[in-house]
Amino acid sequence: MGPTPHIAVIGGGSTGVGIARDLAMRGLDVTLVEQGNLTHGTTGRMHGLLHSGGRYAVSDQASATECIEENRVLRDIASHCVEMTGGMFVKRPEDSEEYFQEKLSGCEECGIPAKVVSCDEARAMEPHLAKDIEKAIVVPDGAIDPFRLVVANAGSAQEHGARIETHSKVTDLLVEDGEVVGLEVEHTSGPGTRVHGEKGGTEEIRADYVVNATGAWAGRIGDMAGLDIAVRPSKGVMTIMNVRQVDTVINRCRPKGDADIVVPHETTAILGTTDEEVEDPEDYPEEQWEVDLMIETLSELIPMLEEARTIRSFWGVRPLYEPPDVGSTDPTDITRDFFLLDHEERDDLPGMTSIVGGKFTTYRMMGEQISDHVCGKFGIDADCRTAEEPLPGSEDFSVLRDYMDEFGLRSPIGRRSVERLGSRADEVLKTDSPNPTVCECEGVTRAEIQDAISQSGSDLNAVRIRTRASMGNCQGGICCHRLASELHPEYGEGVVRRAWDELLQERWKGQRHALWGQQLSQAMLNYALHATTQNRDHDPAGGDPVDFAAFDTGVGHGDTPSTADVAADGGRNGD
Repeated sequence: MGPTPHIAVIGGGSTGVGIARDLAMRGLDVTLVEQGNLTHGTTGRMHGLLHSGGRYAVSDQASATECIEENRVLRDIASHCVEMTGGMFVKRPEDSEEYFQEKLSGCEECGIPAKVVSCDEARAMEPHLAKDIEKAIVVPDGAIDPFRLVVANAGSAQEHGARIETHSKVTDLLVEDGEVVGLEVEHTSGPGTRVHGEKGGTEEIRADYVVNATGAWAGRIGDMAGLDIAVRPSKGVMTIMNVRQVDTVINRCRPKGDADIVVPHETTAILGTTDEEVEDPEDYPEEQWEVDLMIETLSELIPMLEEARTIRSFWGVRPLYEPPDVGSTDPTDITRDFFLLDHEERDDLPGMTSIVGGKFTTYRMMGEQISDHVCGKFGIDADCRTAEEPLPGSEDFSVLRDYMDEFGLRSPIGRRSVERLGSRADEVLKTDSPNPTVCECEGVTRAEIQDAISQSGSDLNAVRIRTRASMGNCQGGICCHRLASELHPEYGEGVVRRAWDELLQERWKGQRHALWGQQLSQAMLNYALHATTQNRDHDPAGGDPVDFAAFDTGVGHGDTPSTADVAADGGRNGD
C-alpha cells in the first residue's frame, strides 16, 4: 500500500466532523476546515430534535427509516449529548383523522415504536397541553445538543490524528490538469492563527481528495470549480422560551407546515419552525411576524405559551437538494434524504465529492457512506467503527453520582456539569483551585470555562458552544464580563476586549425580535449593567439619563437606541 491519502473536508457542521472522525478512525490523514466556529452553519441553528422518524413517516419513509436507525445509534455512542424526552404527535379536533391514521401506519411500516394515547393520558404526561386535544401518538423522539455532539466528534477526530481548522474560509479550489488537488484557505482567527501567526494568513492545503460537506453552502464551493450543485436553501425560524413548558417533544399531527413543534432543550423550550426557500444562506434574518406565528400557532397546543417569556429567536437554513431529474417542486415536498455527488462521474472532474441534503439525526450515517466512498477511491479496506465506539464523554457515563461532596459544588450545578461533560467530569472538575459558578443560568463553573478555553483559545463564542455559558435567561447579561475575565492573564487586554465584544454582539442579535414584556425588562437590566456600570456605550458623563424604571413592566418610555422601537407599549410588534 502506498502513502496514506490526505483528505481535505470542507465544513465544520455535524456532517463534516462526522466524516472527519470516520476517515481518521480508518487511518486516513484528514484536515477539516470551517469558515467560522464549529456548528457555524445549519447545525448550530437547529431545534435540537433527535428524530424518531415520525415526522417523515407519511411523506418520506426512506428518511424516516434512517432516522429511527440512527436515533438508536446516537443513544449509545453519544449518551451525554442526548435526552430521551419521548415525543407526541398531538391531534386537535380540527386536524384530520385520516392523516392521524396514516401517521400511525407509517410509523409501523418504518419500524418506529408508536402507540396511541387518549387526551387524558397525554395530559397526564404533559399537563400544559390544551384541554381540547383529542389524542396523541407517542414516539421515541429525543432532544440532542448539537454543539456538544459536534465538539465531541471533532475531539475524537483529533485523537485519531485529524487536523481541525476553524475560522478558515475556503477562498478557492485548486484545480490542476482537470483535477481538484486541494484548497486555498484564509485563516482569520481561532486555532488557525496559532499556525499562521497572530493575524492569520492564507494557506494552500494540498490534498489527494476533497469532500465538500458544507450543506447550504455547497453550491458556493462548487462554483469555485465551475460545478452546478443545485442546493435549495430553506430558511427555518425558531424561538427560544425562558423555561421548559413541556418535557416531551410536542408535534402537531398534521402535514408538514409552519409552527408545528416544541422541543424541550436543556433549561429551555424551542418553538419551530418555518419553511421558506431563500437564495442566500447567510442573509435572511427572521422577521417579527415569524416569531409571532410560532407563539400564536403553538399556543393552540400549549396555551401557556401565549403568556410565556421569549428570550431570543434565530434562524437556520436547511440544505435541501433536488436531483436534476426531479424538476422544480415546493421546498416542503423535497426529500430530506442525502445524496453523494461524485464529481468525476457526474461532471468529469476527479478529486472531489460533495454530500448534500440529509438531516442532523443522520449525520453519522452520511459520514459512513461518504467515508466508504472515499476509501473505495484509494482501494482501502477499513471498516467503519463510528456506530460502536462511543464519543469522548459518553464512555461509562452516569448522572447518578453525588457531585456535591466530590467536587464541592451545589448538587444542581454538579449535575448540570456532569450532564455536559459526561465521562470527562472527573478530569475537568477535580481541581485544587477555587471553582465558583461563572454562569448561574446554565450552571457553568470556572473549571468548565477554563477547560473550554484550553481547547478553543480566546474565542468566547467557541467557549459558549462548548459550555452553554451565556445561553440562559439573561443571555449573557450577568456572565459575559466574567467569561472575558477568565481569559486574563494568558491573553492581553486588546484580545480580551475583542472577544468580549464579539460574544455580546452574538448574544444581542437573537434578542431583537423578542423584546416585549419581561424580556424587555431583562434587556434594559443588561443595558444598565453594561452601559452604566461598565460604560460599554462610552457615553460621556452628563448624557441624557435613561429612565430604567419605566421598563420594569416591559413598557419602556425613553430614547434608548436598542429598545425605543419596541418599547412603546410592551407589545410583541412594538406598535
